[in-house]
Amino acid sequence: MYLKCSKRRKNGKEHRSWSIVENRRVAGGQSVQRHVLYLGEINDSQQEAWQKSIEVFTEGESEPRQVALFPEDRVGAASSVPQIQLKLSGLSLHRPRQWGACWLALELWRELGLDEFWRERLVESRKGTRWDLVLTTLSIYRWLDPGSEWRLHREWFERSALGDLLGGDYRLAADDTLYRCHDRLVEHKAALFTHLQERWRDLFNAQFDVLLYDLTSTYFESDPPEDPEGLRRFGYSRDKRSDCVQVVIALVVTPEGFPLGYEVLRGNTADNTTLAAMLEKIESQYGKAQRTWLMDRGIPTEEVLETMRTSTPPGRYLVGTPKGRLSKLEQDLAKLPWQEARPGVEVKLLPQEGELYVFAQSKDRIAKERGMRRRRLKKLWERLQSLQAQKLTYDELLMKLGAAKAEAGHCWRALEVTLPEPPAKVRRSKKVQPAGKRKKPQRALVTFQFRLDRARLRQMYRREGRYLLRSNLTETDPAALWQHYITLTQIEEAFKNLKGDLGVRPIFHQKDERIEAHIFVAFQAYCLHVTLGRRLHALAPGLTARAVLEKFASISLLDVHLPTTDHRTLLLTRHTQPDADTQLLLEKLKLQLPPQPPPKITAPTAP
Repeated sequence: MYLKCSKRRKNGKEHRSWSIVENRRVAGGQSVQRHVLYLGEINDSQQEAWQKSIEVFTEGESEPRQVALFPEDRVGAASSVPQIQLKLSGLSLHRPRQWGACWLALELWRELGLDEFWRERLVESRKGTRWDLVLTTLSIYRWLDPGSEWRLHREWFERSALGDLLGGDYRLAADDTLYRCHDRLVEHKAALFTHLQERWRDLFNAQFDVLLYDLTSTYFESDPPEDPEGLRRFGYSRDKRSDCVQVVIALVVTPEGFPLGYEVLRGNTADNTTLAAMLEKIESQYGKAQRTWLMDRGIPTEEVLETMRTSTPPGRYLVGTPKGRLSKLEQDLAKLPWQEARPGVEVKLLPQEGELYVFAQSKDRIAKERGMRRRRLKKLWERLQSLQAQKLTYDELLMKLGAAKAEAGHCWRALEVTLPEPPAKVRRSKKVQPAGKRKKPQRALVTFQFRLDRARLRQMYRREGRYLLRSNLTETDPAALWQHYITLTQIEEAFKNLKGDLGVRPIFHQKDERIEAHIFVAFQAYCLHVTLGRRLHALAPGLTARAVLEKFASISLLDVHLPTTDHRTLLLTRHTQPDADTQLLLEKLKLQLPPQPPPKITAPTAP
């Protein structure tokens, strides 16, 4: 294996991304390259560390060793140790199950101290149910292979080695046990937030003075509940499923992606009504501190921002600003010079009434948004020309124009469309005509006119790739302000993981308590995901947690059965040896696989 560099030029700058590849010999004496790991853009020290690891690993490979067994027709030398004669011809393999990813998830679970945390709070029941191990099973399942609790009960638990690793049996995956475990979780939410904050501070020296806040929604494919105070409600759907009831999730994370807290809200909750309550929750949970809040436009209101400015200590914020305020400040901003915040990003700073307005433009973003607008506008123009050539009634024309407007999005504002007068209603005669003499009503065909609104197009052109930010950090460097704002992509990544990789959508729960508990389990799975991601970030920015899990999933656990000549069976539970890719990851993560379990032998049976 060796490091391979791929070069790409963008905007006159050369970007180098690194991967670990391996040469494999194939027929004909040729070799092909196998992609092992993608590392992304790594620095010189990271490159040197990976190169050293690969060299040490390659040199340390051991040759296969031959061992002597005692088959049934051979007896070993006399010894004080009891000897067992094996029937090698009867060797059989049983219950192959996924082990590597389960073991890695359990290691991270213990690294975060969640095993001890829940052992103290979820005590064993009178019937011997280990609720802490049931929760461990639910959380790891949600991270590795998310699905319903019923699927966990019927399929996944038997196909995984999590029961072997936890030292539990199938009682951990009993269907009623999985659902009843949800009823014991939410009351410990605040304590879990505090515990995780302390663990991340100890493990990664995490800082919690800059917080990102945003909201998302997740929908249900079910009938609306009868309870008017329930969580499931119709509302603005980020998933574009306005036909389904939903709940809203408010999440607070750090720029590194560590979640500090979340709340589950009713599905019809407006974004601008949530910030005040979240500020109060964070303050009561972690105490008063001078925190900086980063939010997108539409979340803060003027009243909440005023409360943040006058609080003790004053709250700091950096928020996006609606386009309407940009229209009011456009003349003042036009008089200011551009300042370079970083290569490719320029800003204008406008102090006003104790606040600082930051008007930023990104060259890459400008090129991207203008390209998108040109493609959409060209497609819309061609569609309208096609509609002009069609013979349509007034109602048909309105329907097709509506569909074209929905597909064009904001590009529709760059055109001025003139519709014809609606046709007069024709009164039908009450006199019944004979069937043979009835005349079909004539279709009133209409057309329309459209032209380019150049003033609106120039305004769109000026605002593409440009953002107006608002902050009370009046003495902060503009480059730092821009860097803070673009970290909002971390919370978008968190929502993507929750709704994609972790399957947070609780479509199988109907009770509000179970819905909140389901999201609580998904939150714990996301904490495992973030913890592994931060450990990998120091090694290579391009190495993702999901890619590492896929590598570890190649390690399986199986039961080896060897019959003996005295009608017993030697049981060997063994995990497969990691391949070269996984062994390299183990070394970089400073992890060591546990020793193989000791063999067992059954009692003799009658021949």
